[in-house]
Amino acid sequence: MCGRYVVAYDPQTLVAGFSLTRVTPFPRRWNVAPQSDVPVVYETREGERIAETMRWGLLPHWARDERLAHKLNNARAEGLFEKPSFRQAARRRRCLLPASGFYEWQATPAGKQPWFISARDGSLLAMAGLFEAWRPDESAPWRMTCCVVTTDANALMAPIHDRMPVLVPREHWARWLSRELQEPAAVAPLLVPAPAGVLQAWPVSRAVSPGRAEGEALVVPVGETVV
Repeated sequence: MCGRYVVAYDPQTLVAGFSLTRVTPFPRRWNVAPQSDVPVVYETREGERIAETMRWGLLPHWARDERLAHKLNNARAEGLFEKPSFRQAARRRRCLLPASGFYEWQATPAGKQPWFISARDGSLLAMAGLFEAWRPDESAPWRMTCCVVTTDANALMAPIHDRMPVLVPREHWARWLSRELQEPAAVAPLLVPAPAGVLQAWPVSRAVSPGRAEGEALVVPVGETVV
């Protein structure tokens, strides 16, 4: 799963790193929780690659109750193209959620221990995502929402948690974002765990656990780094 992550970068970093033509401003945050507005990279119908903020918690266009978004923060890669909540977006509205890293909680005898996971080389992680436009009725403005696609844990993550975000490598960004590629066979091979060697992880303070917690101190190691 992916329940919290870090956006410790500025909009200009996305412009250069993801070859964007425009980006909506957003603040840096060290404890992004579901139902927050998050920066999302996607391709417009005209083929323009941009970044806009969307609400984290997917609302399919057919949803009648916006509370459904609380259940759709993540989308499992298994069956992604068959499940009613995700199948249309998986074919036509794929996106990337750039992250400085993400948190996961490990079950221990002493309670749940949070870990911070990031790229070993310090680069941004590109988490695979889906997005939708939703509105409660025809008179209301459209609301953009998104979710993170998850898969089985790799060797690094397995001792911490059994799930992790799908991390799309740079060489496959164009394929994942393409609106022209709508057949599952074209993008399903990307829905795999990232190689363990590209990530690093370390335990952090339990201060990160409350969703209201914020600040750079939340990612400071409190134990040995695992690589």
